[in-house]
Amino acid sequence: MGTKGKVIKCKAAIAWETDKPLCIEEVEVAPPKAHEVRIQIIATSLCHTDANTIDPKFKEALFPVILGHESAGIVESIGPGVTNFKPGDKVIPFYAPQCKKCKFCLSPLTNICGKLRNFKIPTIDQEVMEDRTSRFTCKGKPIYHFLGVSSFSQYTVVSDVNLAKIDDDANLERVCLIGCGFPSGYGAAINNAKVTPGSTCAVFGLGCVGLSAVIGCKIAGASRIIAVDINSEKFTKAKALGATDCLNPRELDKPIQEVIIELTNGGVDFALDCAGGYEAMRAALDCTIVGWGSCTLVGVKPGDKDLDVAPNEVIMGRTINGTFFGGWKSVDSVPKLVTDYKNKKFDLDILVTHTLPFDKINEAFDLMKQGKSIRTILTF
Repeated sequence: MGTKGKVIKCKAAIAWETDKPLCIEEVEVAPPKAHEVRIQIIATSLCHTDANTIDPKFKEALFPVILGHESAGIVESIGPGVTNFKPGDKVIPFYAPQCKKCKFCLSPLTNICGKLRNFKIPTIDQEVMEDRTSRFTCKGKPIYHFLGVSSFSQYTVVSDVNLAKIDDDANLERVCLIGCGFPSGYGAAINNAKVTPGSTCAVFGLGCVGLSAVIGCKIAGASRIIAVDINSEKFTKAKALGATDCLNPRELDKPIQEVIIELTNGGVDFALDCAGGYEAMRAALDCTIVGWGSCTLVGVKPGDKDLDVAPNEVIMGRTINGTFFGGWKSVDSVPKLVTDYKNKKFDLDILVTHTLPFDKINEAFDLMKQGKSIRTILTF
């Protein structure tokens, strides 16, 4: 008895409201509709975006919702019109669609896709499927999707433009990181900042995204990589991945940007803020050198003050840019990143600090909030 065309009952972690632990519930997952794919999630990891969404300071989230957006799985069934996937395929879903048809996808200048419905706040986009309905129900109530993925469920339904087929021998418990954290940081350095050989870099925030940015700076050939975090326990991993200097702002007698300017004789060529929040963004911009310094914003922190920039700060040659999914055109790039990992171009294993059964998802959130984990992998 197959499951194709039938409702699947399975476990999922539901956020019923803000600032509360997730609840493991039995949910019903409807079959995929046109251009949709139903996936069995094999491994999913936690990202700060999941935690930020249930933070009371984040006002835009819709509840109840199944969070999770960094994952890998296996295709269970496909809907009408799906031609690029078949049951049994190993896949990675992601929040950054690539339809390959809109003016954005057809442009080499961006990886944004017109399938995104909310360019202003993409973190709450794709809360339902394209027909404006949900594929999840629990206790007779519709449950919102999250970032078009909702990987905190044993089965989920995603659009076929939010999905990439990967190699059959890929280790899903590692390449799930390519669904968000790794490509966001790595690509910020490679694609958005465009770090150059011999340059100096500063990376603020040494979670999965920041450490991935360190990897990107190293591979791009940076001669000096200054890693910054308020948790000094992360410095060992940063140095193993290529950081040449590690600084904890709480252990300094002057602002971090002043220290970096002194260390680099005027400021770094490239700064990447992977922490989010006003202080980190401000420090990242301030520590770049006048004339050509580049500041790339990667992290987002809910409820914090926005960055204010005076005209003279950019008139004097500094530039500010941002990144969405590391600048990668997702459908095209994710399979290549998986192959690069298999070929040992970069190390994902060092980013994984814990592996837990899915039922311990709230324990995984606690580890992240306490700064004790980089990435925790949850398996069903």
